[in-house]
Amino acid sequence: MVERERVVISRSRGGDGRQAAIAQEFSFTSDLVRGLADDNIAEAIRSYRLRAWVLFERLPMPTTNDEPWRRTDLRGMNSGVFRLPSQVDLERLRLPEPPENLLRPLAGEAHGGQIVITAHGARVELDDSLRQKGVIFTDLRTAEHEYPHLVEHVLGQIVHPEEGKFAALAGALAQTGVFIYIPPGVQVEKPLHSILWGAGVNLAYIDHILVWVDRGASLTYVHESASHTEADGQAFHAGIVEILVDEGANFRFVELQSWGEHVWNFSHERVRVEREANLDWIFGAIGSHLTKNFSELDLAGQGASGRMSGFYFTDGVQHLDHDTQQNHLAPHTTSDLLFKGALRDKSRSVWQGMIYVAPGAQKTDGYQANRNLVLSKQARADSIPGLEIMADDVRCTHGATVGKIDADQVFYLRSRGIPYREAERLIVEGFFDPIMQRIPFEGVRTRFQDAIMDKMG
Repeated sequence: MVERERVVISRSRGGDGRQAAIAQEFSFTSDLVRGLADDNIAEAIRSYRLRAWVLFERLPMPTTNDEPWRRTDLRGMNSGVFRLPSQVDLERLRLPEPPENLLRPLAGEAHGGQIVITAHGARVELDDSLRQKGVIFTDLRTAEHEYPHLVEHVLGQIVHPEEGKFAALAGALAQTGVFIYIPPGVQVEKPLHSILWGAGVNLAYIDHILVWVDRGASLTYVHESASHTEADGQAFHAGIVEILVDEGANFRFVELQSWGEHVWNFSHERVRVEREANLDWIFGAIGSHLTKNFSELDLAGQGASGRMSGFYFTDGVQHLDHDTQQNHLAPHTTSDLLFKGALRDKSRSVWQGMIYVAPGAQKTDGYQANRNLVLSKQARADSIPGLEIMADDVRCTHGATVGKIDADQVFYLRSRGIPYREAERLIVEGFFDPIMQRIPFEGVRTRFQDAIMDKMG
């Protein structure tokens, strides 16, 4: 595989001369960097973590003076109280296990394997038939000790600690995570599934997910981050997702975020798609108090294609900020992004999207759209699409809409005897139907439809 230069798109703006107030700093210390005193950890992994820690200490906490964070204010986050779960916490708090409904298959009728990550550790299951084919599906700690040469191929190669305070934090202090390797040509028929369950308050859950789908292989992977909503206090999550879809491979990634509404959630995620490979990325967000998510698609090989489909629904005072990039780095690449969201009460969503076409990436076909349905007067949706095109033989289009429920549609349904709340729900379901049509899994569609019902009361 040829290593390509990383292209970073900057959305800079001039300051207005006023310094935004800064959220308090974290209380994490260097002795939490895992592997420093572990002789069984490969030197490359240890060096990566040390470099990430140095960067974490050096990089400032983001403020609204930073363009990517202009619409997301962190001053309400009690950063100094967050701690990694300890044995004392496990004995004293009696943290609940994830509910059974979150462990059921969402894609297909059965799992090929499942990893359940809690504060107590990771439980790993994998079909023997897949293990015999060379499939590796395990927790991050196990992978670092048993498959370091494979881990090093992905770790820090796709998402870099330099990309921000939270990327550096997750790189340095990830206590858990998932590692997947699919050997060349292996077709995994049953989906793999993992769940990160982050129970409790004042606790920090920091994870790192690494996936390598090798040449000509195929995989469907479902990952969910979730917790109950706690009445008092805050919790914290920071994560990195690095995925390599190698030449001619096919990867379908279903990612669900259903954190409790006391969780401050931050993630840096990127998928690199090589020559003639294909990605289908399905994303749903219904939880957290505040989310800042960077999701990027790097089409790095000629003929690579990727589709990103996003669903979100906010209520209360939730704040979801999604920053997406579709980077066309090679000729004859195709990307297609559609994010749709609905908002109630005093909630807010932010979507910032960028299609970047590198010099020489001719015959690019890029599309992005964001549609928002605002269901109350105090809800707000910001939608900012963008294009940066450095080639001259391309087709790139984008669009964004923010609107309310059409009164004529409500009138039509009510004139046929349908109560107002039911009419509103039907219109919202119809609004999300284009996203539902992109999802080939009935279990995922049902989960989203249940979320609509819950949010609509």
